[in-house]
Amino acid sequence: MMDIWIICVRSDMKNVILTGFMGTGKSSVGKLLAMRLDYRYIDLDTLIVADAGISINEIFAGVGEKGFRDIESRILESLECEEGIVLSTGGGAVISEANRGLLHNLGLVVNLFASAEEIKRRLQHEQDRPLLNDNKSLERIETLIALREPYYADADIRVETTCKSVALIVEEILIRLKKVA
Repeated sequence: MMDIWIICVRSDMKNVILTGFMGTGKSSVGKLLAMRLDYRYIDLDTLIVADAGISINEIFAGVGEKGFRDIESRILESLECEEGIVLSTGGGAVISEANRGLLHNLGLVVNLFASAEEIKRRLQHEQDRPLLNDNKSLERIETLIALREPYYADADIRVETTCKSVALIVEEILIRLKKVA
């Protein structure tokens, strides 16, 4: 049954792009989704770190968010000929209008979202989130989500991840992909 599913999805869909706020499950979901679709998994932040040769925290400290977003856009542009990938983006990749266009050109955009409370719980011990390193308060998370929400809403599909397992989220995405493919 899985082989038929893969053929069906691949005939109409070049790539799957995961967007969403930090802590919504993009990396975990992306890895399993890629395996289920028999696609390659790519993490945009990993490509950025490899390109820059330093951590995301160091990039933000050195060139700020604007410099980071410029690198992010350049890496996204380099992926335009890729096929058969699941790409997890960073939480702010959708802020740039140019990036949103690149993401939609690259494939079907799936936005993962969760409640601010769930995100706070998931990120409480993380130290590699430059925009939250100094302030992981619920209010800060809610503010950032609200600022980005119009951009996240631009996705082709939106999937709630609050209190759901990675496997359940992937199943929901597969069902939704089948409907749009």
